[in-house]
Amino acid sequence: MSGSRCQTLYPFSGERHRQGLRFAAGELITVLQVPDGGWWEGQKEDGLRGWFPASYVQLLEKPRKATPHPGEDTLNGHLPPGWQSYMSPQGRRYYVNTFTNETTWERPSSVPGTPKSPVTQQSPAVNGYHISGTPVHQLDSAHMNLRKASGDPQTPGSPAAPRRQSKESSLTINCVTFPHPDIMPEQQLLKPSEWSYCDYFWADKKDSQGNNTMSGFEILLQKQLKGKQMQKEMAEFVRERIKIEEEYAKNLSKLSQNSLAAQEEGTLGEAWAQLKKSLADEAEVHLKFSSKLQSEVEKPLLNFRENFKKDMKKCDHHIADLRKQLASRYAAVEKARKALTERQKDLEVKTQQLEVKLSNKTEEEIKKARRKSTQAGDDLMRCVDLYNQAQSKWFEEMVTTTLELERLEVERVEMIRQHLCQYTQLRHETDMFNQSTVELVDQLLRKVDPAKDRELWVKEHKTGDIRPVDMEI
Repeated sequence: MSGSRCQTLYPFSGERHRQGLRFAAGELITVLQVPDGGWWEGQKEDGLRGWFPASYVQLLEKPRKATPHPGEDTLNGHLPPGWQSYMSPQGRRYYVNTFTNETTWERPSSVPGTPKSPVTQQSPAVNGYHISGTPVHQLDSAHMNLRKASGDPQTPGSPAAPRRQSKESSLTINCVTFPHPDIMPEQQLLKPSEWSYCDYFWADKKDSQGNNTMSGFEILLQKQLKGKQMQKEMAEFVRERIKIEEEYAKNLSKLSQNSLAAQEEGTLGEAWAQLKKSLADEAEVHLKFSSKLQSEVEKPLLNFRENFKKDMKKCDHHIADLRKQLASRYAAVEKARKALTERQKDLEVKTQQLEVKLSNKTEEEIKKARRKSTQAGDDLMRCVDLYNQAQSKWFEEMVTTTLELERLEVERVEMIRQHLCQYTQLRHETDMFNQSTVELVDQLLRKVDPAKDRELWVKEHKTGDIRPVDMEI
């Protein structure tokens, strides 16, 4: 891709990178390097070069396919059917099965029966121990980025203090850990080619009254619930239309049986009789139209709405449970961190007592305090690990569920579109049938001939064609 030209979509100040390239929207840039992580190096037409986020530009020409490095993910076409690869906000690749909505960090194998290729990552050393066997998604969480504060005094023989998370690198909002916005790298979108739900609903926001906060998923859910309400209102619209058709058909049938002007004779009488018969036929057409509306439009809308309602309820409970687990794990981390601080203070006190007066009893208390401090550190790391598992599970399920919501939204709109098309098609057919019922009436009306009617009536009712004359004397 290096050597390709791109055009900037948005202005970029260059302040988020030490060697950032400042540009305005609409400028042309030649791409020099395209490493992983979402940042590219490029050169402007005035000769300035630097780094910029890839999501701020659009390529002007299709790059040549580069030879993939060993272990690097290539095109989605190399994945098994149904699998798509995306990038997480931390810049890690993960995979989603579009058929089953399964989400995994491991690359699925294209050979049936072959286990997924594991994504390896070196285990970090935490609290003096190397964590082995930890799932990759746990190690990728921001809470695992712990470091020991420099300059902390350590008592000889005492266990290493747990490394605290750098406050400069991340922050926690409503029990969810986010990168700090001032120093975070530009995060690549999971689906950069479209405005997808899975990219824009991670944070919480205040409600319309500005009091309580609503999670991004809750906002998504409210939109889907509005869609469910719209389905109900559309079904009610069709129901009212059915009532109108039924009442209209009933009145047409009643009017067709009216005996007024039934004694009309001749060609006009035939047209009049056919007109009344066409009303009866039209009434039958509208009854069939109302019946088809009920079976082919109203009923499918209501059935889809019920299934849609169940899916929304299931998604709501699932994500709500994950958020509760996340909050519980976060509370456990804070409690463990507080306990560790207390144990460390207790160890310092015991150590100071030892310096004042060395005795077997005080030394034993130091050993005991040291054991408790070590145990508290281990408890903290266990709680952090459980929290990271809960947050990673929430992240994966949020991606899977938001993609599922997108699928349901598309399915809902397409379903309504199809049945509204069915409504218009039935309406066209009804109009066509109604037109056919009056065509014969039109033909007969065009044949109405008063002179012919008079001739036929005279021939049938004549009493003689000899005109009277004056009487002679």
